[in-house]
Parts: sequence; C-alpha cells; structure tokens
Amino acid sequence: MYFDSHCHLNSEELYPSYGVLIQEARNENVHLIMVPGYDYLSCEKVLQLIKNEGIYGAIGLQPEEITNDNLKKIYDLFSQIKSYKKIKAIGEIGLDYYMEKDERKKQIQRQVFIEQIKIANELNLPIIVHCRDAFEDTYNILKENPLKAGGVMHCYSGSIEMMKKFINLGFYISLGGPVTFKNARVAKEIAHAIDLNYLLIETDAPYLTPHPYRGTINKPSRVVLIAQEIANIKNIDIKIIEKKTTENAKRLFKIDDEEKN
Repeated sequence: MYFDSHCHLNSEELYPSYGVLIQEARNENVHLIMVPGYDYLSCEKVLQLIKNEGIYGAIGLQPEEITNDNLKKIYDLFSQIKSYKKIKAIGEIGLDYYMEKDERKKQIQRQVFIEQIKIANELNLPIIVHCRDAFEDTYNILKENPLKAGGVMHCYSGSIEMMKKFINLGFYISLGGPVTFKNARVAKEIAHAIDLNYLLIETDAPYLTPHPYRGTINKPSRVVLIAQEIANIKNIDIKIIEKKTTENAKRLFKIDDEEKN
C-alpha cells in the first residue's frame, strides 16, 4: 500500500474530480493521501476531503499566499483543529524566495513561518515544509524553533549536505516527480544517498508530473512511478520503497492502522 504524502486534491485542477482520482489511486494500491492546505479556501476544501476514507489533511498558510485576509481566516481554522481528528499536520508552511526579492516581505514570511511552528508545537503536530531558494533561512528557523512532533521537507530540492542537517533536526525528506526527470541530477543523488528510514514519497499533484507524463496534470496514482524510479536508483525492489515510505508517513502523521474516517 502506497502513501502519497503530499497531494493537492484541494486544487482547482483536481477538486472537481477528486472522487474519480481517489478511486484511480486505490486501483494502483495508493490508499493513503495527505492533502495540505496553502490558503484559506484550500484549507476549507481539506475539511471536506478528509471525510473520504484514507484521506488525511493539513492546515497551513504557504509563504506565497500571505495576505491579511488569509492570515485571519487561517488562524480561525487553527483554533478548530482539535475538532478534526484527521487533520494530522500544520502545512504547507515555510519560505519561498524564488520570486521574492523584497527583504521586508521575506521577513514577513519568516515571522509567519515561526508563528505556525509555534501553533504546531501547541497542538503537538508535525509540519509540512515548503522551501524554495531559502534553505539556510529555513534550516536556521527550524533549528532555533525545535519541533515537538518533527516534520517533512516537502518535494526536497536541496543538497545532500543540507538534507543531512534537516534529518538531524528530526525531519523526513520527501521526493516527488523531479526524481524521474532525466536531467534531475541532484534529485537522483538525494534518492541514492538517503537512508530509507527518512524517506517519504509524494506527487505534489497537480504539479511536477513524473516522467513519462510530463506536461500533463499530475494525480495521486502516479506516486507509484516515483517509487519505481527511486527503487531503480537504489537497485532495490519497489516493494521495499512502498513498505518503508508508507511506514514512515504513518509514523510521522500518527496514523493508526484502524483509523478509517
């Protein structure tokens, strides 16, 4: 059984047909899916999606979506999290400097990230970290604000050296579609180097569609392609990737075998 540890069934592209996509995933032995929020509307959809068997959720505000309106409404949702037993994390949260050059806005990102880490610790929940072009600042914040329940570096794109530093802080490393890309040297190096005890897999659907479907909308059933590529890189049976990544995700998100709805 596979666990897609990061899939946006709450996105505009996937939400209208989420029922079909969940069934397609089950047909490929993908029975567990984590759906993270990124703004208020997407978090509201998370609360609807977790009514489905095998679907779990996270509530959080992504750095690119920081607005006064989103902040107020997201914090209202945080106060309700204890009412939803299938909300298993705070996320996705973090830093994104890819398009952001304004230092004042970067500081706001850092402030909101730290505030959401504090909420995760208050609720004893792990976090799902979005990090793009901001690895040093992300690492420093996580080091200075230790997580009680750990977390995962979603769709990791950093170096092997930085990967080891995040693992030492108690974080898992999640790999997605880019590991299947022919020119993705760094992602393949990470897949080769990582200890399976710290590995998760994800689609990040509808984004980052794995080879050979690049250019189309991604979906959770394709997490199997990511598992197969990592198995090829490590020269091990795909069943080992399937078993270890599912065990790791269930451990991180505290998902009980008996928990269904």
